[in-house]
Formats: sequence, C-alpha cells, structure tokens
Amino acid sequence: MARVCVVSGAGPQAGRKYKRRGMVRRKGGAGSKIVGKTLRVIKPNLQRIKIIDEKGTVRYALVSARMIKAGKIVKAGKASVKRAAAASKV
Repeated sequence: MARVCVVSGAGPQAGRKYKRRGMVRRKGGAGSKIVGKTLRVIKPNLQRIKIIDEKGTVRYALVSARMIKAGKIVKAGKASVKRAAAASKV
C-alpha cells in the first residue's frame, strides 16, 4: 500500500537539497555558488486515524495533517458515529 492521503492524494515527491558556498553579493561577497545537489524525498505528514467514509462505515485511513486541519474529513468518535447514523436514517 502506498503512503498516500485518501482525501487529497498527496504522496511522496522528489526534490533536491542544495549545498551553497560563498557570501552573497548583497552582503559584500563575490556571490554564492551551488557546490552540491543531493536528491531527497519530501513526504506529506500522514496520520493514521479512524474516519467515517462516504458510505458511513468506520475505518482506519491515512490522512494528511493539512486535510485534518482543514476539516475535510469526519473523525470517527462516539459522538460522530451517532451523528452519521442519524443522518443516514433521514
């Protein structure tokens, strides 16, 4: 199973880390030079939490912290399970 957010689809992204040497011109130097490039992986902040999905079932899922903060998912607690059950009856 891939480490991907079930809401946004955010997954690992490739990137680079740059190593620089020298003082920048605005501080009186001759200029900053890039002397090394290292490949790295930028990973989303995934949390394994209980959610209520579209069908109303409670399950564990990997959700990014950004989506949790934005309120894009419904966490499965005692109160929210009762609310989802009441909403499905109506």
